[in-house]
Parts: sequence; structure tokens; C-alpha cells
Amino acid sequence: MGENEASLPNTSLQGKKMAYQKVNANQRAPGHSQYLDNDDLQATALDLEWDMEKELEEPGFDQFQLDIAENQNLGHSETTDLNLDSIQPATSPKGRFQRLQEESDYISHYTRSAPKSNRCNFRHLLKILCTATILFIFGILIGYYIHTNCPSDAPSSGTVDHQLYQEILKTIQAEDIKKSFRNLVQLYRSEDDMEVSKKIKTQWTSLGLEDVQFVNYSVLLNLPGLSPSTVTLSSSGECFHPDGQPCGEEARKDSSQDLLYSYAAYSARGTLKAEVIDVSYGMADDLKRIRKMKNVTNRIALLKLGKLPLLYKLSLLEKAGFGGVLLYIDPCDLPKTVNPSHDTFMVSLNPGGDPSTPGYPSVDGSFRQSRSNLTSLLVQPISASLVAKLISSPKARTKNDVCSPLQLPNNEIRVVSMQVQTVTKLKTVTNVVGYVMGLTSPDRYIIVGSHHHTAHSYNGQEWASSTAVITAFIRALMPKVKRGWRPDRTIVFCSWGGTAFGNIGSYEWGEDFKTVLQKNVVAYISLHSPIRGNSTLRPVASPSLQQLVVEGPSFLSEALFSTQSTAVEEMDPFFNLHETITKLSGEVILQIANEPVLPFNALDIALEVQNNLKAGDQPNTHQLLAMASRLRESAELFQSDEMRPANDPKERAPIRIRMLNDILQDMEKSFLVQQVPPGFYRNILYHLDEQTSQFSILVEAWECCKPLASDKTLQEALSEVLNSINSAQVYFKAGLDVFKSVLDGKN
Repeated sequence: MGENEASLPNTSLQGKKMAYQKVNANQRAPGHSQYLDNDDLQATALDLEWDMEKELEEPGFDQFQLDIAENQNLGHSETTDLNLDSIQPATSPKGRFQRLQEESDYISHYTRSAPKSNRCNFRHLLKILCTATILFIFGILIGYYIHTNCPSDAPSSGTVDHQLYQEILKTIQAEDIKKSFRNLVQLYRSEDDMEVSKKIKTQWTSLGLEDVQFVNYSVLLNLPGLSPSTVTLSSSGECFHPDGQPCGEEARKDSSQDLLYSYAAYSARGTLKAEVIDVSYGMADDLKRIRKMKNVTNRIALLKLGKLPLLYKLSLLEKAGFGGVLLYIDPCDLPKTVNPSHDTFMVSLNPGGDPSTPGYPSVDGSFRQSRSNLTSLLVQPISASLVAKLISSPKARTKNDVCSPLQLPNNEIRVVSMQVQTVTKLKTVTNVVGYVMGLTSPDRYIIVGSHHHTAHSYNGQEWASSTAVITAFIRALMPKVKRGWRPDRTIVFCSWGGTAFGNIGSYEWGEDFKTVLQKNVVAYISLHSPIRGNSTLRPVASPSLQQLVVEGPSFLSEALFSTQSTAVEEMDPFFNLHETITKLSGEVILQIANEPVLPFNALDIALEVQNNLKAGDQPNTHQLLAMASRLRESAELFQSDEMRPANDPKERAPIRIRMLNDILQDMEKSFLVQQVPPGFYRNILYHLDEQTSQFSILVEAWECCKPLASDKTLQEALSEVLNSINSAQVYFKAGLDVFKSVLDGKN
């Protein structure tokens, strides 16, 4: 779990619901088992991305999703008929869901001495033997009869919890999700998110969720101007809107508000006339090559979305001296079935939170900085069809259906004039937050989040899809709660506002509640945009949950398309996929909220570290590999000596469980770094995308410093990774020492 930066301002929640409570473990509801049988766990998927600079983060890294926008076979079976029962859990060596082989030290051997009776004659012994044999057979028959005719009154605790989970999850119905989705979609046309927030609060309250509250922040939003931005070809004088339409009056009337919302939030404003330079994906190698051939000062970069985070690529362009950026998605990066040639989209240049209160919450009395733009670049998203007009290329795909990437010829010069118009306003962003308080550990929180509609309906109807999914799980959970059952840990349900502008609602909540969340949050589960296609299940998870599944983000998801671009009901007309995703994520939520031992895996982190180092070809990694080897040794001991007995109900001790969970909860924090390149994750274990398996900060440093292997930037990145690995090794070693001290004290 990454660093938490979330919050709750101006409400009674701080004292009322986030307080520490002493609860006796004997207060469990009848039928609730304290233990779990790990062999019965179902495979699940989960986006644990509490790196609050992203969804709390959320973007690209985001979610349970069925993604039709990716061509690659990621090892998951591609089928539209997803069956919850058919998905099996992944396991790792000595993993959390795979019991360790019992060692000889844990097996008790009992021996019986032979009776010494030399005075007994043979006949007497024979009578005793016959009598014992008859009684033994008779006892077997009685036991067999009782066993076959009388159900067991003491089922295993794992079976009890598994049955309870299934009782909850089986009430989730596709038809209910569909009704909820349609009710929400009807509200999307409002420019203010308060109408949607009220609807969500009313619905969650009616379902029985506890203390559902509005959490409001007044934040600085960057919105479209009164008229769309334009791009004009100097050679012909032709003016175009971002979607490629001419700037004539007729075209403006026909185009909806989508044209206004094709913009980059927090871009610089103004007009720039300059030569267009094709920088492809804006990689470091591309810029080095171009700068050798041309002067790029105050030029306009033609930039493709993808491969690296947008904010990082823009920082490279800004540093190089560019004045503007025309941003687009190359059709060759998308499946053949997708044709976004005329689609407009929005991006946010905000790394997270209210730009006017960086690093602290937007509460009454906070100092506000004047930050209407977050870059000196004029940035304008445009459609692929407009790019084709700028480079005089009519089609992206050739006759034989082989895709030709859009590219400006090196020997041709294009001069354009780009005009970017935006307005900055203080607006209220609303989060909706509700609780199911835990029974035995109410001060440990599992946060379940999705986003709701803000301003224009970016990403089509996905906000309604995610809200309907989270509401369906609440509807299934609350009847059990009303009958007296409660999870061990508190579940916090959140619907975030302001997500499209840089996850503003979740960031502000995180900054406001930072001190509590850093100590007490166990996991963040994102249900943001759960359905993006109908072919492949692509869940995303924190490295410590690698035995569930881990995949990386796609940076094409940084583009937020307008309403017409995504029709949820076309992808999932019967909402069966929504039902499956709700049940999968619901299983994860219940396991993390209710298992005595948190399902986080220490050894998987060590394996991830070794894999990241072995996959790359960076120099000077021998020290890192040696440190990674020591980390793996400590993790293996921790996994075997501490987690193995914790998984066995006969060997559990409350004090050891509490200590173990504290270690598991915080073990990924060793890999948080303070300074990372713009757009990168602060948890260095998170991959940039599904193609990159190395440490992201090493990839970035090495790409920038290939000619100079001893460059200071590379050495600093190597040091960051080394310190993180060492910190994790020390952390696990300290945990082992603490457990050893407890055992020695008892002995």
C-alpha cells in the first residue's frame, strides 16, 4: 500500500467515526467465525492503488476492467462468459493462499510402551484380544452411523466464512445494477455534481449505510472557454476545431459541447504560431535525435499519447524549450475495431488535488496560491483526423490493412497557429462517504472508492457504471449487517468528485485526513471505470497482493472521452459483466475486511524486487542484486516462521496476529520515495505499463543518461532503489526479531 493522503473536513466524522474503539473479541455475532480456511479462497481482482497522487490516484492504474482497447494477450482467457466459480487463485512459492508444507518441528510424535505382563497366559490374552476386537468393530459401526446421519455442528471456521461470503454475494443481481445505472445516467447533464451526490447519498442511506456524509471542498478548476480552441494552417489559412471540423458557423452549431471539452485542463492559455515538429511519443531518445537536427525553442510538438506518463513527457518538452503541444492518439495504437479518428478528448495536467493548495487540504482558512496553469506549454488535444490533415495523410491504414502510424515527413515544414482558451473558477467538489464499522478492529479501514459525475460526462457513462457497482455491493452487504453481523475491520465507502481534473476530491480528502490514514488504512480498493470492454479480465493490484494478480496501466487511459465515445450498455447489455465484477471485488473486500491475517504477501514483494532487477540491462546493479538476495532471505523466513503458524487456527495467538498484521499493513511503505519524475508512481514497485518490468525510476534515469553511465541522475536513482530495498530488508528483519523476543519471553 502506498502512502495515504486522504481526508475529512468540516464534519463530525473525525471524532465520531474515525475514533479508536475498544471492542471485546467475544462480541462477535453468532455464526461468525474468527478464522478462514485459506484453501477455499476464490481468485479475485483488485486495484490497490492508494498512492493518492494517482487515484486517490486512480488513472490508468485503475481498476477491475474488461478491456477491449488492448490487443495483447496478457495470459487471461478471453471470453465474454466470465464465471466467478471458474476463476482460480494464483499462488506463489510459500504464498499466503498456499499453505506451507508442514515441517518436522510442528509434528508431535507419541509412542506407547509395550505392556509387560509375563504372568498372563495365552488363553487369557486371546479372550481379551477377541473382546477388544468386537468392541472396536462395534464402535466403528456406531461412529459411521452417527457420521452419515447427523450433520456436523462444528464446521471449520473457513467454511463458515466462505458460506457467509457466498450468502452475501449471491444477492448481487445484474438487473439491480442495470436499474441503478439507468437512474444515474439520467442525471449526468447537470453541470454541478451536487445533484448526483444527493442521489448517491440518499440511495446509500436508504440501504442502511452508516453515517453517510457530504464532504465538500472549494477547489480551483480549469474549465473550457466560451468557444472551442482552434488550430489554423498557415499555408492555406484553413481553421479547424480539435475534432477536425472546419471553424465555420455551421460546424459550430452542429457540434455539441464536446468541442468545448476537448482541452487540456491547467494548460497555459494564449495563441502560438510556430513550426510543428513531430516528436512521436516524446521519449528521451526522440528528443535527443530531434534536437540535433532542429532548433525546438518555442516550436509546437506533435505528440502521441502512450508509452510514458503524459506529465513526464510534457516536462521533457518544456525543459527542451518547446512552446506548444498538439496531443493525439495514433489509430495504430488501438484495435482495428476501434475508430477514434474524429473523437475529441480531454486530459488533465494536474498531478493531483487542488492546484491552489498543493500538499495541504482546501479547508477554510488555507492559503491559496495563484496557479491557473501548471505548465508553460500551450497544450491542445486533437483528433487523429485533424493530424492527418496537418500532415497531408488521408488514411492511417493502408489497403492491405497494415496500419501506418501517423508521421510528419522529415523534409516537410508545417506552420500552424494554435489558440487555447480556458477559464479558471473556484467550485465546490463533493465526496460522499459512508461506513460499516468493524467489530474487533474498528480503527483499521478498508476504503472502497469510485468516482461520480463532475461537470461534463468524461469517459462516457463509466462514472455511472462504477457507482452502480459499488452501490450493488452495499445493497448485498447491509442485510447481514442489519441482522447483527459485522466485518472485523471498518469498510469506508467513498464516491469521489472532481476525478477528471486530477483526482481532486480523493486527494483533498486524503490530505485532510492524512495522519489517520497513514497509520490506519489497510487497503484501498478502486471500482473506478469497472467495464471498458467485454473480452479480457485485466485486474490491477499492489505487489503485496501478487498472488491475486498484478497488471500495469495503459497510458492511453489518460485520455478522457466524451459521452458518445463509450456506451456501457452496448458492451454489457444484460449487465452480466457488471454482476461478475461486483462479486469478484466484493469477495476481495470481504476477505481483506474480515480475515484474521491480512492477505498480503511478503515473499512476493521480494520476488518482485528481484524480477525488476533481473529484467533490466542497466549497469551497476550488482549491489542491488546482493541486497535483493538478502531481502528475499528475510522474506522467506518471515513467510515461513511467522505467516505459516498464523494460517493455522491451532497455533494462532492474538498478540502474534496483531503484530503480524501491523507488519503486513506497512511493508510496502519502504518502497515509497519522496521525489519521482512527473507522472510516475511514488511506490517504485509499480510498473509503468504492462510491457515494462523494471523499476520505473531506473528506466527513466537510464534512458536519460545512456551516453553517461556515471551521470548523477542515474546514480541518484540507483541509490533510491538501494535504500528502498535495504529499508524493506531491515523492516522484515526487525519483525522477525520482535517475534523471536516474544517467544523467548514466553519460554
